[in-house]
Amino acid sequence: MSASGYGELASRLLEGSGASVFDEVELERDDGVVLRGVLLPRPQYGDPDVLVLKLPNGYNVGVDSRRVKSIRRVGRAEPRLGSPPPQPPLEKGLPRVHFVGTGGTIASRIDYVSGAVYPHFTAEDIYSMIPELESVALVTAETLFNIFSEDMTPRHWALLAERVAKVFESEGPSGVVVAHGTDTMGYTAAALAFALRRLPGPVVLVGAQRSSDRPSSDSATNVLAAALTAVKAPFAESVVAMHAGLDDTKFYVHRGVRVRKMHTSRRDAFRSVNAVPLAKVELPSRELTVFAREYIPRSREGVVLENGFDERVALLKFYPGMDPEILDFLVDRGYHGVVIEATGLGHVGERLVPSVRRAVEEGVAVVVASQCIWGRVNLNVYRRGVELLKAGAIPVEDMLPETAFVKLSWVLARTRDLREVARLLLTNVAYEIDKRSEEWYYPPLDYFERFLAGGAQ
Repeated sequence: MSASGYGELASRLLEGSGASVFDEVELERDDGVVLRGVLLPRPQYGDPDVLVLKLPNGYNVGVDSRRVKSIRRVGRAEPRLGSPPPQPPLEKGLPRVHFVGTGGTIASRIDYVSGAVYPHFTAEDIYSMIPELESVALVTAETLFNIFSEDMTPRHWALLAERVAKVFESEGPSGVVVAHGTDTMGYTAAALAFALRRLPGPVVLVGAQRSSDRPSSDSATNVLAAALTAVKAPFAESVVAMHAGLDDTKFYVHRGVRVRKMHTSRRDAFRSVNAVPLAKVELPSRELTVFAREYIPRSREGVVLENGFDERVALLKFYPGMDPEILDFLVDRGYHGVVIEATGLGHVGERLVPSVRRAVEEGVAVVVASQCIWGRVNLNVYRRGVELLKAGAIPVEDMLPETAFVKLSWVLARTRDLREVARLLLTNVAYEIDKRSEEWYYPPLDYFERFLAGGAQ
């Protein structure tokens, strides 16, 4: 194995061409396809004789060296990761925004050991990459965690909530921006919505669908929109600010208790469910438009931190043929609460009902949400729903299952009395429940007809 990590065949090919890692090369395959890009070190995993190129569009591609007809060196692209440049002098009188880094794609580069996107930048690095922030706010930054969002836990939620409260109390920013991985950003946003009260400004979670080493990265514009929200928003809620379309001109601000990631990779992956977005930010005008008819305003009365989350809570998706032993197992393992993502209006298989009853009798809170994205739970329509009610299950209206899971964790950290659990769950804390489901919340299905009518093939 060579110093670059490539195998014997690939190493001989590179030696013969005079090319080495981080050279820009032009490569022709045996089928006539010509590729040009930067030769990267070999990832730790995979075929050692597959050359890895970073193309001009930011994507990486692997080429089997056995299929390489010719390769020649055309330039050099030595990486310079280094330290971020110092912060530039800023205008006096700008509002202050505090930036908390937790990791995720928004603060990532390529890890050449594994070939994967890996958290690398600090929050200061992000600030240095977005010079537009200089005219928006005086940005201070810190890194609280440096983890993937799938590694977030209720303990991380509590630490983050505590830090946000302390920042508002001691440093007085207009708002706090939290850089977070997109996959579980909705969970964290909901947790902060329940843990923090009487905020003097919004807590804006922001992420990126594409890492900052790619030309199509959405990191910079998302952060700019989040900072503008922190400065200009009249509301003081936990929100998520992300792209509203595929270009870089419009961004929606979603309530943390109403937002869901609806696409794996699109830049406009986030949607408000059973609600409209709270607001819109537009670039380059930097205007903020509020859509919501009601919101929690900024407060000067002092932050209230109601922190703490019970980690013995599970989110369980019902499926046809589901064995009730799964619920029994959670009860036997000492779980304090379970949210069941039931079908339709809130239904499960008949044989699951006795396990629900047993769980409730043993003091476990069983909550019913719907696995339908839009709409609400109603256990009074069909017999199975009534049976669940009689068994002691708690229906949670139009609350998202993820939000119900977070709220149940938060409620159970305050009380284990099931009557009080039900009361708190159904008490609207941060607009997580809407008593009325508006027809126009549900997106129209004929969008594809309009798309095709426009000439798409």
